Parts: sequence; structure tokens; C-alpha cells
Amino acid sequence: MKAPHSRRQFLAEVGRGALLASLGPALASELGPANAQAAEAAPELGFGDIEPLVRLMQETPAEKIQPLLVGRLRSGEPLKRLIAAGALANARTFGGEDYIGFHTLMAMGPAWRMAGTLNEKEAALPVLKVLYRNTSRIQQNGGRKAEVLHPVTPDAGAAGAAGLHDAVKKKDVAAAEKIFAGLMHQDAATGFNALLECVQDNPEVHRTVLPYRAWDMLDLVGREHATTLLRMSLRYCLNAEQQRRPEWDEHGKVLTRLLDEHRLLGRSPGTRSLDDAALEKLALNIFSGSPAEAAGAVAEALAEGLAPGEIGEALSLAANQFVLRDHGRPPQWEFPGKPTGSVHGDSVGVHSSDSIHAWRNLSSVSQGRNVFACLILAAWQIARDRQHQPFLDWEPMPTQRQVKGVTATDQAALLAELEAHVRGSLQSHAAAVVQRWGQLLLPAQPVLDLMRRFAISEDGALHAEKYYQTCHDEFHRTRPAFRWRHLCALARVTASEYGRPAPGQEEARELLGL
Repeated sequence: MKAPHSRRQFLAEVGRGALLASLGPALASELGPANAQAAEAAPELGFGDIEPLVRLMQETPAEKIQPLLVGRLRSGEPLKRLIAAGALANARTFGGEDYIGFHTLMAMGPAWRMAGTLNEKEAALPVLKVLYRNTSRIQQNGGRKAEVLHPVTPDAGAAGAAGLHDAVKKKDVAAAEKIFAGLMHQDAATGFNALLECVQDNPEVHRTVLPYRAWDMLDLVGREHATTLLRMSLRYCLNAEQQRRPEWDEHGKVLTRLLDEHRLLGRSPGTRSLDDAALEKLALNIFSGSPAEAAGAVAEALAEGLAPGEIGEALSLAANQFVLRDHGRPPQWEFPGKPTGSVHGDSVGVHSSDSIHAWRNLSSVSQGRNVFACLILAAWQIARDRQHQPFLDWEPMPTQRQVKGVTATDQAALLAELEAHVRGSLQSHAAAVVQRWGQLLLPAQPVLDLMRRFAISEDGALHAEKYYQTCHDEFHRTRPAFRWRHLCALARVTASEYGRPAPGQEEARELLGL
């Protein structure tokens, strides 16, 4: 897996071409800097030489998109270029304001990463899955007639982060977009960190994951489109302001107090590490405390010089407890594709794990207060979400009895048993096999390969690709004593989502000759 970008590398690369992204590279390259004002007034956001492919994604009926895309692949079009065009089509159409639309965007990066782990013949499967969903939703929304993002004139004034935040709170879309484009053009670090302060106004899964997944797409789409992708997060924040509630101010007051109390402003992150017992204790404190207590535990750890990576590991283990302990969807919350007892899709566990994965990645690519704020708010969000159900009273799965019931020790036999449990929707049994697998110190890749296959084939209620990538990443950056918890959770969610095939996958397999 490609190493994450450093904070400095990300912000430096975002800065290059940020203005071109806000204007549209085709217009900017044709007219040049001297004619920027005229370009800014153009009614349509353009994307240069990839524009015809972006339009193909927007204008083609869903039932025709996969044959066209497979034809493009066979004629030499790179898979990477197809998903880049899909992301730009999504951004221009939805602008972060459509529920299925932004979920589809957030699945594109994980789908691309899955593609990179498959053989050449199968590599297109996860990409075709999300591009089919993308075009279907674009067509349902009215195609190009319903585009949200248009060229924006950057505000060259000195409004800064406070000005952007104020414009968002006032629900002034035009002013916020101009200020953000101006900040990104003048200084990428300032623009990105100003956006994060708006994101932090309401710690919730979509508001948090969208900016991280947009950043994660930059290598695919091109750094010159950074402003376009991050505008989706800004528009999400603006749209969410329509439902602002008084409790949104609660965590902000806690954050301000903790940053001041522990003198975190202006200091560099620490490098200290924890032993296994201390790390597990921190994770439990985060999971079991009140929101203020959990946030305070992280702020105190940061003040004591604990490395952000160590805190992120504890946060991910705390969020993982939701999936392992959840009793599943109650009867009154049943929904098509999400039956009683299910934990896939928008369950608190999947949402929390994806949120914390995003928070710790945002922390790693931000600057100043945001390095600390993202981690503190992650803890606050975990503890707040735990209060909605009696998670502390529920035993995490798999139980010792369930694990002891797995008697096979041969890798092939265990893998067959795991697949049978997934296909039988036996969540705790699937988790028990994975736990036993880890105890036997068997290699993780066969389990990941099996889970990836189902993450591609099943619908997953918009979350299959994203949650797979979350568990994959957290497994690889968690110490051996605890890492298998992430794959136990993945096995449980995979068993929960099985039996609802993803639209278009059967056709995709036929087109690819699989």
C-alpha cells in the first residue's frame, strides 16, 4: 500500500494549481492568467482534456455505461483515468450535497485501492461497481442540468479562516466559495486548515469522511483539481447549516477549553509511545467516558507528548468496539437491505470506524491546532455516539466460547469455514473464525482477499468499499496484540451485508469474461 502523504507534501502539492482547479484547467489554459476574470464568469466548470470522459459519465444512461467503459479499457484507456473522470463528474454534479452522491465519491478511492490488489483481469470490477452507481445516481438527479459546482471567482481579500467560518455559519454560499478559492490560491495550508475548522463544527461521519476521501483522491484525479474536490466538503458544511442546532456549540467549547488548558496551541506533536496495556487502557477510557472525559483524556495524552499515531491507534480500537458489541439493527429500524440484526451500512460501528479513520488521517495532513483538534474531537465523537445505546453492557464478539468452538487449525479448512459463515450471514461465527486465525498466527492476506471479494460483489448499503479499506488500513497500522479486532469486525460486517448483490456486478463480470 502506498505510504500516506506527509503534511508538508500534501499542502505544498495542493497549492500548485489550486486556482486552475477552481476555474477549470481547460478555460484557464486557453485564456491565460491575463484573462482570468473572463474565465471566472464562464457558466460551466471545465476539466481540460479529460472533459469528454467526464461528460460521458454524466450523459450516458446507466444501462449503457459499463459496456462503454469496458470498451474504453480494451482500447487502452487507463483504469485510473476512468475513475478520475467519475470523481470529477460526481463533484460537478453533486458538489457534496447529495447523500448517495457523496457516498459514491467516498467509495471511489477504496475501489481504486482494491483494483491495485487484484489481477489484471479482475482489476476493473470494483471500479466498474462504483462508476455504475455514480452514473445511475447522476441520471436520477437530472444529469448535467442539475450540476452544483460552477466556476468561482476567488476572493483575494484577507478574510482568512475566521471569514470562511463566518460565511459558512451565515449560510452565504457565494461568499464562502469565493473566500475558500482565494485562500487555496494564496496559501494551500491556510485554505485547507480553514476548511477543517468548518468541518469541526459538527463531528459526524459524512462531514468528517468527505474531506479525507477527497484528499485521498488527489493522486488519482490530479493535484490541479484539489479545490474542486475540497469544495464538496465546503458545500456539505454549508448545506448542513440549514439544520444547525444549539448542541453543535457544545464540543467547540470543550475543544477550546482543552486546547487552552493543556497549552496545545503553538506546540509540536510529541513522539512518546505506550506499551500494550497503557494503549488498551486509553482506548477503554475513550470508549467508556463521557464526551468531555474522552476528549480530555486525548488532550492530556497530547500534552504529555504522546505521538499522534499512538492516540490514533487507541481511537481506532475504541471505535472498533461498536462493531464488536453492537446487537444489530432493532426491528423498528428495519429498512430494505438492512434487516433486523444487521450491522452493515449506516450502523454506529461502521460510521464510527470510518469517522475515526478519517479524523486521524486529517490530523496527519493538517497543521497547527488542527493536528490536535482532529484527535480530540474524534474522542468526543466516539463517547457521544456510545451514549445512544447501552454498549458498555454488551459483551464484544466473538466470545471465548465461540472461538473455542472453532477447532480447525488448517488454513484451507478455516478459510472454507469463514466463507460458509459469511454466506450464511452468521456474524459472530465469522468473527470467531477470524479471531482463531489470528491466534494461530496465520497470514492475514487470505482473510483480506476473501473479505475484499465480498466487498466488491455485495451492495453493502453504500459502505462496503469504504469500510473494507478502513479495516485494511487500521489492521496494518495497529500493533499485533490488537490488530485482529479490526478483521473480526470486518468479518462480522461482511456476513451482515452478504446476500444483496451490487447492481451492475453481474453484467460487469460478463463483460470482463469472469
